[in-house]
This record gives sequence, C-alpha cells and structure tokens, in this order.
Amino acid sequence: MTAHEVLKTYYGYDHFRPLQEEIIQSVLDGQDTLALLPTGGGKSICFQVPTLVMTQKEVEYRSDELGLCLVITPLIALMKDQVENLKRRNILAASLHSGMSMLEQSTVFDNCQYGPYRFLYISPERLGSTTFRERLTKLPIKLIAVDEAHCISQWGYDFRPSYLGIGEVRKDLEERLQTAIPILALTATATPEVVEDIQQQLGFKQTNVLSKSFARPNLHYIVRHTAQKEQQLLHILSKVKGSAIIYVRNRKKTFQISEYINQSLAHEANYTLMADFYHAGLSSAERAYKQDEWKKGKTRIIVCTNAFGMGIDKPDVRLVIHYDLPDSIEAYFQEAGRAGRDEKNSYAVLLYNADDKKNVMKRVSNTYPSREIIENVYHKTCDFFVVGAGSGLGHSFILHIDELCQRMHLPVLQTYSSFSLLKQAGYIDFQEEQEIQARVQIRIRPHEMSSYSFTREQEELLNRLMRKYTGIFTELQYLHEDWTANEEKRNHDLLVSLAKRGVITYIPHTTACTFTLTMERQVDIYIPSHIYEKRAEHFKTQLHAMVEYAQQTQFCRSQVLLAYFGEINAPLCGGCDVCIHQKQSQ
Repeated sequence: MTAHEVLKTYYGYDHFRPLQEEIIQSVLDGQDTLALLPTGGGKSICFQVPTLVMTQKEVEYRSDELGLCLVITPLIALMKDQVENLKRRNILAASLHSGMSMLEQSTVFDNCQYGPYRFLYISPERLGSTTFRERLTKLPIKLIAVDEAHCISQWGYDFRPSYLGIGEVRKDLEERLQTAIPILALTATATPEVVEDIQQQLGFKQTNVLSKSFARPNLHYIVRHTAQKEQQLLHILSKVKGSAIIYVRNRKKTFQISEYINQSLAHEANYTLMADFYHAGLSSAERAYKQDEWKKGKTRIIVCTNAFGMGIDKPDVRLVIHYDLPDSIEAYFQEAGRAGRDEKNSYAVLLYNADDKKNVMKRVSNTYPSREIIENVYHKTCDFFVVGAGSGLGHSFILHIDELCQRMHLPVLQTYSSFSLLKQAGYIDFQEEQEIQARVQIRIRPHEMSSYSFTREQEELLNRLMRKYTGIFTELQYLHEDWTANEEKRNHDLLVSLAKRGVITYIPHTTACTFTLTMERQVDIYIPSHIYEKRAEHFKTQLHAMVEYAQQTQFCRSQVLLAYFGEINAPLCGGCDVCIHQKQSQ
C-alpha cells in the first residue's frame, strides 16, 4: 500500500495536510527527520502512516518478518488515547507506562516481539532501566518516533534529562539488528539553537529539517497592561464567547480564579459549570473528568497550570489567557497556540503589570536555588527517609513534598527545583505527581487461611485476589480492577480491615512523587556548571525575552514571535494589539 492508500484506508482522508506528505516520504526514504509542525498540525499521522506502509509491505512480501514503531512521548494520557484510536482502526498498538505489573509489561513485550503489533508507546523515563533496554533491543523496531522532541535539548523550555537516553537506545538497536533505524523527531516549538541541538543529541546521520511556518493568521496576540487583572479577565471573558483556557502559575490560584469566575459570571447559564480548575496534583480520574467535561463544552473555561494542554486536540478554543507571565516565549507560544486550531478567529491574551517584572528575579532564585540549598535539600531528604551515607543505591520512596518540607523546614519551590537539578546531575531520579496504584501482598500462607475468621465479603475479596494475582504471597502486587466508585470505597475499607489484622500489607492508591537514589548517599554534592550556571543564565535570557515581548509596543507581535523562532521578514498580522493601535493612529 502507498502512503495515500494507507491514509484513505485507515484514516478516511483523501489528502494530507501541508508538509505531512514530505515528512512521510523522508521517513520512507530512511532519513533521520526533524519535523517542525505547529500545534494541531497532525503529528501522529507523520509516523503512523509510514510505519503502516513499511509493515504492510512486510505482511505482503515477507510474512515471516515483523515491524514495529517505537513511539516515545512524555504524556501517558496521550499514549492511551492514541493506542485506543489505533485499535479502533484495527491497528494493533500497546503502551508501557508506570503502574503496570511485571506480568503486564512482559505480556506487552511478548506481543510486540512475536505478534503483529505495529506501535509501542513508552515514556522516556522507561529508558533509564537496563533491563527494559535489554528487552527493547529484542523487538523488531523499524522506526523511532520522538514526540515533544524539544525536551531533549538543554536549551529547550522543557528540558527532560530522560530524553538523553534515546540516542544510546538507537545505537543498541542498530548494533543488534545490523541495520539503520531512522528517527522521526517531532515538535511544535524550537528555536534555531534547539533545532541544531535536537539533531545532535539524537545522532542524526545528516541534517534534515522539514518545517512549516509557525504563522497563525487567525490567532490574534494581545497584551493587556493592567493593574487589575481580575476585572480585566472578566471583561475579556464577557467579550470573547466560546471555550477558553486560562493559564496561571500555581495550583492554589487555579481554584481561586475558577471560583471568582463562577461567582462573578453566575448569571450566564449556558454551561453546567462556567469554570473549572486543573493541575497535576489531582488524581488521574479527576483530571480526565474535568478535561472531558471541558472538551464536550459542558465547562466553558478551564483554569490551569501548564500541566494542562499537551496532547489536547480541541479545535474550537476561542481564547487562551495567560494570567501570569510565562517563563519563556517557547512556553507562551505553545500554550497560546492551543487556540483556534479550527482556523477561525481566536485570541491569545497576556495580562501584564509592573509586579510581573519585579517577580522575574524571584523565579530565577526559585528555579536555580543556591548550591547550599540544593545540598541541604538532598541531605534532609535522605535523613527524612533514614538513608545513611554510603547506602541507599536503588532505593525508591513515595514522597509527599508538602509533608517533607513541613517536617524538614524546606522551601517548597526550591525543593522541587533542587530535585530537578539533582536528577540532572545523576544523584537521584525524581518523578513528579505520579499516579501510584494500590498495592497488596498477602502476609499469611494459604494453609493458614482456615485458622482466621473472615466475613463473607473479606473471604470473597481474598479469593478474588489470590485467583487474579499469582505472586501476591511473595511480593506487593499492583491492583488493576474495574471497580465502580462504590465498589472501590467498599473494597478499600475491606482491605484496611484486613491490613489492621496483619493478614495483608496494603498500600492505598495515591497521587505522589517518587524519589529514587541512583547512587549511594554522598557526603558532598557537586552540580556541574553546564547543568547549573549555564542553564541559569539561559533561563534568565528566556525570561528577559518574555518581558521584552510583553513590554514592547512598536512591532507586530506575530512578527516578534516568529523572529524568535528564526522566521525573519514575516508579514504583519494586522490583528494584534500593536497592529490595531498603529492602524488607529494613522
């Protein structure tokens, strides 16, 4: 099948979007490819179609061979959505993510190694496991697709050290398979510096960048200079109808502002809920529900941190408001770009006042705390978990940051940042706000069951667990159950009662961070300059560029943004606040 035949057969489209066909052909030609596509530009098609073309040929001509695309993405929700979408098209796909039992992971690996699976989605953090990488090299991988590829660059706005393992994994695969495996890297935001770094970090055989203009003629960029942000927010929401996103900097503010909007605009009864809040500290069920209600239009406005938006494809967002100044133009451009994907008139509004500029330097000290603070956070966290010097290698702990900071007298924001820097320096692994499923281990032997007196419900639950989880007597097992909310509450109470009697060990479901020591506890901590001083200076530069964008009133805002990403001499947009003001002044 050709690429066009695959597009029509599996997706029902007659034509590719701009640049998709060129990207697909580059992949089919075996070239490493970096594709720069605006948010909503149809990135998944660019790796799904060539994979199906390559593997369809194998099915037709070499049925003894299998072929698989390894998709690396930081978004578990996106993994699940895409896997389900592929399955609905009768395309076999799987994902590996945190919370899966060893048996479930092994089953996925077997399916991908021996079955006709075409896509395996993983998070970059999985690449840190030696065992995982060894098993990965046994899979018939034909293509590696790297989503959110800017995360691999230390000069990108969302650098994630776990991405750095991708290049090594490709080398291991190519050595075992004795063949070249092309990489397709995809991102919606990258400066020229980041574009070069992505290709270097992924080990591109030769430079190959395919890009579409980032210009969005239907999206109007506005900056409102105001000392009264709340009133300005209501004014904008009353003028621009339709679905909206409001970005704020902290979790507490998501709730406060959503409550303020609901109280102030209660007279508008077109929506079940005018505004709702969203942040990474909510459970996955809560996040999914709030996101779904907003996508369906039942909630008009979502007030959120930057945890919201990646992988969300809602075309009719009319308005994106940044209540607080973002850390970088890259972050602003990506988030603002979630408006108007249906190519209808939409607005990206930044609220700005004198306090925003004053607070910029606080962000630098919070994001890059002093070396003394970093070392203090490291040692106090080890003390918190009772890990002595020279011990703790590989030990992993569930961590509630608020509890740690309260008991050990640590500053919350600087503690988060210290963990990030310690992770980049190789001392720890830190995963923020992971959904940790309930785990159970039965502590008594099967032959001892008859000596205990159980209620009927306790006995039924124990029998169910013993039938389903074969290793439950030897180690903690993650519970994967399709319980309703009422069943979950009842079974939680039953498990607590059994744990109190010493029959089981029970760790309830929670949302928390995980803290893992990747080397023994050290006496002295050293953060290299390329991780600390150089990135701190780069962070200051990014903040300065964001302030300059907010303050300037001379140049078309679209032109300023596009120039930042290397697009020089773009036409005037005509619809930003600067262009409108200049028209009115003529």
